[in-house]
Amino acid sequence: MTTSLTREEKEKFIRALEEDREFRYMLMGLLGYREILDRIIKLEERFVKLEERQQKLEERQQKLEERFAELEERFAKLEERQQRLEEELVRVRRLAELNRRDIGAITESLYSRWVWEDLREEFKSRGVVVVRRIRNYVVNGEEVDLLIETEDKIYVVEVKIQPNHHDIDDLLRKASIIKERLGKEAIPILAGVWIGDEVLEYARNKKVEVMIY
Repeated sequence: MTTSLTREEKEKFIRALEEDREFRYMLMGLLGYREILDRIIKLEERFVKLEERQQKLEERQQKLEERFAELEERFAKLEERQQRLEEELVRVRRLAELNRRDIGAITESLYSRWVWEDLREEFKSRGVVVVRRIRNYVVNGEEVDLLIETEDKIYVVEVKIQPNHHDIDDLLRKASIIKERLGKEAIPILAGVWIGDEVLEYARNKKVEVMIY
């Protein structure tokens, strides 16, 4: 004799099917769905594994993104550091250039004074009258370190710490221009510190007076 389920029992049964997985699978087994049930269970297990794998992949991707962000940040800092170094290098080069110019100007002034003092003593002993003395005399757009004019001659002085052959040629060219400009004999004088034998011989062969300090 078959007993019918009440409405309340049916609702409990349906609720159990919806909420209780084990009960649902057991019922499916009793109804002959064991093979399907096993496949569903395997699929669910595979799905769980896939979810776990997906989670690991997401975690790995997150770590890679974080690492990439760190690398981007480090690269940005390196770029900033390189920019600062380049700016500092430019500043140092400017300072070095300014220092080089300052040292050159000071050296030129110092040696020009020494040359003048030596020549002044020589002129005094010979009774030569100095008409004028000009530092940084400009002729045809070019500068002469020191120009000393007497009654009949002009002394054209160039100061070079370590002169070469080209410096001597430039001095001779300037002396020639000044001779034409002022109408007096121009005496080229080269003052320096480190003057090699070849340069010294070249200067003397060109009739350039050399003053070594």
